[in-house]
Amino acid sequence: MSSIFLRIYGGLLFTLVLVAVLSGISVTLINGMRQAEYREDMVGGTFRLIAETVATLPEAERKLWLEDWGKRLAISFELVSQEDSGLNQDQLESLKSKGIRVRMLDQSKALVITPLEGDTLLEGVVSSISEQTASGTLSLLKAKLMRFPEAHRAEKLKELSATFSYPVHLVEPYQTRLLPIQREQLQKGSMMMLLDDEAQTVSIYTSLPDESRLIRMGPLGLLNPYPFKLMLTIGLFVLTSLSLAIYILVRGMEKRLRKLERAATRFSRGDFDVRVSLHGADSIGRLARAFNAMAGHIQRLLSLQKEMIRGVSHELRTPVARLRFGLDLVADAQTRAERDHQLEGMDKDIQELDNLVDEILTYANLEQGAPEIRFKRHDVDKVISQVVDEHKRLQDRVAIEHIPCNILDPRRFADIDRRYMHRAIQNLVGNACRYADSKLEVRFSATQDTCRVDVDDDGPGIPEDQWDRVFSAFSRLDDSRTRKSGGYGLGLSIVRRIMYWHNGRAMVSHSPLGGARFSLVWPRKQRR
Repeated sequence: MSSIFLRIYGGLLFTLVLVAVLSGISVTLINGMRQAEYREDMVGGTFRLIAETVATLPEAERKLWLEDWGKRLAISFELVSQEDSGLNQDQLESLKSKGIRVRMLDQSKALVITPLEGDTLLEGVVSSISEQTASGTLSLLKAKLMRFPEAHRAEKLKELSATFSYPVHLVEPYQTRLLPIQREQLQKGSMMMLLDDEAQTVSIYTSLPDESRLIRMGPLGLLNPYPFKLMLTIGLFVLTSLSLAIYILVRGMEKRLRKLERAATRFSRGDFDVRVSLHGADSIGRLARAFNAMAGHIQRLLSLQKEMIRGVSHELRTPVARLRFGLDLVADAQTRAERDHQLEGMDKDIQELDNLVDEILTYANLEQGAPEIRFKRHDVDKVISQVVDEHKRLQDRVAIEHIPCNILDPRRFADIDRRYMHRAIQNLVGNACRYADSKLEVRFSATQDTCRVDVDDDGPGIPEDQWDRVFSAFSRLDDSRTRKSGGYGLGLSIVRRIMYWHNGRAMVSHSPLGGARFSLVWPRKQRR
């Protein structure tokens, strides 16, 4: 992603979706385990009581008895052998130690298994824990107790209640919260279900026909699929996951920003070679690339400043020395003619200083900042013709030939800053006039996309190993192109910068005339 904020938001959204999916899976798994445990708690005592009763029956009566009570309890019972149960040895050992095993068949059905006798197991499919199941269990307890005298029933119920995971008691009617009308219903043989105030548990009551006491089963806890502790755990998991995701996302961003900060600190302390190696298309990656570009630009400007100081001091030394020497000669002049001659020479030195300052200011404006470039459509061939005419009027030592452009009118027009392009071509022609032996040629050519200006001279040329150096500021070659021919070593540097701001380039090569060819190449259409 190109935006760091989109990356963070995308990461958080991905984390949120992932956490939601994991939370949903966790809740489903946990609720599945809780349902299995709840069914085990609710029907474990019932199955043990059924198994205990079946064990006392003759084998011929067991099937009919299980079918009858299966209908009352809404549970499908079946007697199976250990081999047919599908349980391995470890599961059978666990069944013997715990006395019951519950396996969820799906979200609503569970297979409950309890040992009977020998290698026989009692299996039952429990679809749901319903009022019918609870009422059937209470009826089974009632039938068990009715076999015993009234005096022994409490003791027997205490023994039977040990097989249940919830309380089962004999209570007096006044010990309950039953209303009189509810007690009357119980005396008629009905069963009564009573919810607590918060509907979190339920108690079931039934009466014994030959005494006043009631059998109370419960309170039975109701399964809440979303209990507070589970939701609190899921909430903490979500918050922890989001916090971890935010930390990971922000930590990476912070490390990259610290790296950029350290580089900026080193740069502020004078280490101008420092650069930041941060990749990516996001804001920090773009900031790092901008910092590297800024650092390179500042380093180049500082290097340029040092170079200009050295070059300017060197270039100013000669005309200043001549001025000082001229002043001495003026003071020693005996006649007016001698004094005027020296003053004329000093005036030329001042003009040379003025030209030098103009060159330095132009170069500094092009090199150090972004000059005000105004692109407009102009006929480049006319600009060349104007430059050639100007130089013909200034000198006659070298024959300057403008080879007219023979392309169609539209292609002669290009997006240029006329003032700067005029200066660039003027510098090239002036440079060629100084070094040409007798002739130079200037021509313009263009294609659909690019423009080109070539300036050829018949001078000594430039060695190939000096082609790059010739465009450096204050540079002069050691051959015949020396300071005797004039110039300050800034003309070609100015040309190079003008071409840079025109999104083009300046080049040098061998000329067909035997000397040097300087070429300017730039796009016909500029981005505005």
